[in-house]
Amino acid sequence: MKRILELGGLIAGVVLIVFGVAVIALGVQGRGTVSDKLKAEQIVGTPDMSPSAIKGEADAAGVTGVKLPTCTVANLAVTNGTRAKCFADYMRIHALEATGGKTYAQMPHYATADGKGTNDAKAALMSNGRPVDNAARNVWVTETALATALDVSFMASQLALFSIVVGIALLLTGIGFIILDNAALRRKV
Repeated sequence: MKRILELGGLIAGVVLIVFGVAVIALGVQGRGTVSDKLKAEQIVGTPDMSPSAIKGEADAAGVTGVKLPTCTVANLAVTNGTRAKCFADYMRIHALEATGGKTYAQMPHYATADGKGTNDAKAALMSNGRPVDNAARNVWVTETALATALDVSFMASQLALFSIVVGIALLLTGIGFIILDNAALRRKV
């Protein structure tokens, strides 16, 4: 029975080391995949994607009461999750600038002749007998889709990093099990 327990400690240590190495490899592969996919899209930050430049634009567009990004991707390629999240944060400010500081939910559904819009289909501009959608709302649909994809890249990158950390913890735990098991075996000899 003692021999089984001694071998159990060694086997547990080896299994943890193998799992640790596998989890580290998966984490590295995940971060690489995120980076490769972002590079393939050839996204480059516009010159206004810096804190000082976007503040001037937001002020000029009358966008107030929103938290402006503090990161910078101006003229930088978006090649990792952190830059993807930063780019998405600037996209939101650009959408607010394009819609007069209003979010999708704050804008009326339909277009009107005076440009103010309405939620009343009967008061909307008509085209082929149907009310015309407020085109500014489409800015938000596009922004939300693209920003969500970029935010998911950030999340995937962070999850891959977490995987690497967990893998290192498993690896160290496995090494610790083997050391403790070895120390227990030597003590008995």
